[in-house]
Amino acid sequence: MNDNSDYGRFAIFIDGSNLYHTIRDLGLHVDYRRLLEYFGDRGRLIRAFYYTALLEGDMTPDWLVRLTDWLSYNGFKVVTKRAKVFRRRVMDEGGASHWVSEVKGNVDIELAVDMITLAPHCDTIVLFSGDGDFVSLIEAVQQMGTRVIVISSEQTSDSTVADELRRHADQFVELVDIADDIRMQDREPA
Repeated sequence: MNDNSDYGRFAIFIDGSNLYHTIRDLGLHVDYRRLLEYFGDRGRLIRAFYYTALLEGDMTPDWLVRLTDWLSYNGFKVVTKRAKVFRRRVMDEGGASHWVSEVKGNVDIELAVDMITLAPHCDTIVLFSGDGDFVSLIEAVQQMGTRVIVISSEQTSDSTVADELRRHADQFVELVDIADDIRMQDREPA
């Protein structure tokens, strides 16, 4: 690759839950068609993945069902996993116990397996996530000779990007810096 703007053969990996929390905090409404167009100009896009957990039964929000359906028909490979709802007993400050429900479901392993599998066929991997759990994955992909670009934001109220993830990436792109290029055009900036 001649310069940093040329991604060569590349793939996009979107950690849906992490990106959702980031763009919600930023007030950014992403147009995923514009996102593909923006990155499509930077090299030869091999594949674009979107990973998310879905709640059991009909508990998944309608907007997420519509989004994953749209993405799957418009150039993304959507990878979903059923989240599970667990009940566990907890003690409050007064010593009384009660039951709480917790949702557990992430697709980190699926994302990691797909990235490791595809990395030998890519010059660049673009990862939309700020999750520090991906540091070892980034290092493994880099050892294969693949450059890793992390896209997230330090400008959220509760920085959604882990410092160690930023430091291990070959390049960190602040989501706010590309917001105008991937924002829904009928939505005003927050």
